[in-house]
Amino acid sequence: MADLQLEKKLNVGAWIVTGAVLILVGVMRQVKIPLPDGVDLGFLAPFHAGVNALTAVTLVIALYFIKQKQVEAHRKTMMVALGLSVLFLLSYVAYHFTTPETIFGDLDGDGSLSAEELAAVGSTRTFYLIILLTHIVLAAVSLPFILFTFIRAYTGQFDRHRKMARWVWPIWFYVAVTGPVAYLMLMPYYP
Repeated sequence: MADLQLEKKLNVGAWIVTGAVLILVGVMRQVKIPLPDGVDLGFLAPFHAGVNALTAVTLVIALYFIKQKQVEAHRKTMMVALGLSVLFLLSYVAYHFTTPETIFGDLDGDGSLSAEELAAVGSTRTFYLIILLTHIVLAAVSLPFILFTFIRAYTGQFDRHRKMARWVWPIWFYVAVTGPVAYLMLMPYYP
């Protein structure tokens, strides 16, 4: 039988982590921390795409392992996926607290879109925004459920873990795949 007190404590921790992350993500768009002269974190944007892509690959490998009933390999691979997601999140927040946003279609890099720039990107911008917004919303919504799914496995509640993982895994995978897609679409507009 699962330790209910441990589960309750871990669930509270998951909500605290989720709340802290959502606050940080909300604040990072409003607050910019100046970096020392000569320090540029621009290299982090492709790093984020790479970490997200690795997370997607890791999730597929973990799915393969569990389908093959290789539970220990699945567990270890899911720990890697969770670790990659934490690395991404910490790096992403640091990047956005220190670096101005890059705007899709902003060819001259002035931070705004002119009528000519909007006309040049056309409906591609709408497609990009759909990818980006679904990525952001699903990342925010899935975070506590990723943690709860992990908690179910950690506390030995494997039936509940499996039920949650059936719908949490595809959302996490979508988020991991659309991150690099959004980056590749935005790449021509980075300084």
